Amino acid sequence: MLQLLKIDLKKLTSYRTFWIICGLYFITLLMTTASGMEFLKWLARTVEGFGQSININRIPLYHFPDVWQNLAWSSGLLKIMIAIMVVISITNEYAYRTIRQNIIDGLSRKEFLLSKVYTNLLLSLLSMVLVFLVALVTGLIYSSHLNIDYMFDGVEFYPAYFLEVFAFLSFALMLGILVQRSGLSIILLLNSYLIELIIKENIDDYVPWLIKFFPLESIMNLVPMPFARYAFQQIQDSVSLQAVAIALVWTFLFNYFSYWRLKKADL
Repeated sequence: MLQLLKIDLKKLTSYRTFWIICGLYFITLLMTTASGMEFLKWLARTVEGFGQSININRIPLYHFPDVWQNLAWSSGLLKIMIAIMVVISITNEYAYRTIRQNIIDGLSRKEFLLSKVYTNLLLSLLSMVLVFLVALVTGLIYSSHLNIDYMFDGVEFYPAYFLEVFAFLSFALMLGILVQRSGLSIILLLNSYLIELIIKENIDDYVPWLIKFFPLESIMNLVPMPFARYAFQQIQDSVSLQAVAIALVWTFLFNYFSYWRLKKADL
């Protein structure tokens, strides 16, 4: 496993684009998750009437245990950035014929795919660890009362967030392998939610129960949007095992289709 990961990282780290996109992704991830309260304070200072209508100090955005779900959900919005890097990395393998060279040098097609999957796992793990640390630190800073009994209530959203990122990166990898052209793959990736939304809207009146089984819908359902609770609406504040199961199946299928395409391809 480590050897295959080293092979892929050695190729990736030679790409300037890899450092730029990954750097922007992790910096943006850090800044957006850590600066929510500062953004609310800025709104209170600049938007007339905002501070009077809403007491931002009473919004437990970074308070335990809300902080776990809040940051896990908001961080999930940024996974498209690192998914673009995954698309570029796999399509470059075709453009520069490095995939063919790897096969000639003795790497099997399965091992080549595994090297990409392990890289996706590493990127997902790094994302989860970074967001977890931000949530922990900001929770310690902003929470008025620290009680170990409820402090980590909701931390189960972080394995779910890890799966969310990994599943989406697996989807991006599959698109890159199926299409093999970076521009078209990125366009499909950016429009994938819109395409699925159009399909869901057209079947919602007929088979609404089917929507939760859609691939991107199942990925989004891993960490439900939490902010409606501040408008006194009921939310899902736990990880659904059904959503996890559906997302795991789709993650397996994304990587299986990638392997099937690699087996059939004339490299």
